[in-house]
Amino acid sequence: MANIKSAKKRIRQTARRTETRRNRVTRIRTFVKKVELAIQAGDKQAAEEAFREAQPVLQRGASKGAIHRNTAARKQSRLVSRIQAL
Repeated sequence: MANIKSAKKRIRQTARRTETRRNRVTRIRTFVKKVELAIQAGDKQAAEEAFREAQPVLQRGASKGAIHRNTAARKQSRLVSRIQAL
């Protein structure tokens, strides 16, 4: 455990940031999974609706640094192409 005041503060900040990012990534995974389940069910309209809900979550995750911006773009691109294939 840290003894220096600034080190203790860094530990607190890191813990807070880790929790926030973990929640954001979990939320992204949940929204993407909803789209994938709709695609597997073959319901194009539900998949499009789920994608409209997932897209801002992915963008926000990328802008906040929870995931890389190219990762967010790749996920969106692949989901859109799978939805269009239905």
